[in-house]
Amino acid sequence: MYQNDALKCLTGEVRLSYANLCTPRANNPGEDPKYSVTLLIPKTDIATKADLDASIEAAAQDGMQRLWNGVRPPMMRTPIHDGDGVKENGEPYGEECRGHWVLNASSKQKPDVVHSSNLNVQLSPGDVYSGMYARVTIRFFAYASSGNRGVGCGLGNVMKIREGEPLSGKSSALNDFKGLEQPIQPMPPQYIQPTQTQQPQTYQTQVQQPQVDPITGAPIGNMLGL
Repeated sequence: MYQNDALKCLTGEVRLSYANLCTPRANNPGEDPKYSVTLLIPKTDIATKADLDASIEAAAQDGMQRLWNGVRPPMMRTPIHDGDGVKENGEPYGEECRGHWVLNASSKQKPDVVHSSNLNVQLSPGDVYSGMYARVTIRFFAYASSGNRGVGCGLGNVMKIREGEPLSGKSSALNDFKGLEQPIQPMPPQYIQPTQTQQPQTYQTQVQQPQVDPITGAPIGNMLGL
């Protein structure tokens, strides 16, 4: 029971898979698009598993009263599965599901996705991915549709706790280059060579002295009639 709601749970730390938390997606053509996520709940988290079982049972009791005419379905479907087993189609779950309970949750309403360090700010789509670790609120409900009776799981809100290895198959830069970090080398101080100030060139004009006749003392040029 969470916040006095027997149908609602707050998980412990879980890993997210198939996280469609920022953009709704339709699983099949013609279906309404929904926000959805698969929660990988460690089997070692006994407290969370007990809360899930209690809320699923509360949803089943509600279904018997409102939808199932007081009869509990002998093969009641639930949204939680054994990650060490196989899917409904007989295929085994992925390696990331080993040692976990697998729970699918969805909603037509966009969930709030925040970080544990700041609950007032929505995370950007780039910070939300399959493989990260979070705590999630979910709420179980009974249904009767097309002859099927069971308990489904509605998605509430998501609080990211820490990073994790992405499950998209794309490696992160952190993993690709871990151990190769290099500190930024400071640039050496730049010295500017002072330029030499060029001294202005001076030119001396030589005045040619006229030749003088040693006897008369008169300029030779004048004697020649120049």
